[in-house]
Amino acid sequence: MARRRSQAEKPQKARGQNPGRRWVAKVKTDSTHPEKGLFTKDASTIARSLASKKVSPKGPVSGMRMLTYFINRGGKGLSAARRRELERAKKLLRERMAKANTRQHRKAP
Repeated sequence: MARRRSQAEKPQKARGQNPGRRWVAKVKTDSTHPEKGLFTKDASTIARSLASKKVSPKGPVSGMRMLTYFINRGGKGLSAARRRELERAKKLLRERMAKANTRQHRKAP
């Protein structure tokens, strides 16, 4: 019969060169330019802003990536209410992208 390992006996996962630091802290981006404090606003404002060409010159897909990145970077530090609002913003942004995509397909010959 195998015995259970204690916490001290369990093998530790290798975390890279900087233990305790997350990879997201190193990421630098210049593709989106959200205004300061945007992610503290309501879901519809966040979705509208991230879909705009001013904030996301490469389109709403870039804005979606920025929102997902922000949620991932927030991790356990985000309150449940804030996470719900950000997830709602993702849903609204996804709907905007789908609507724009159907308009684009109608224009095609």
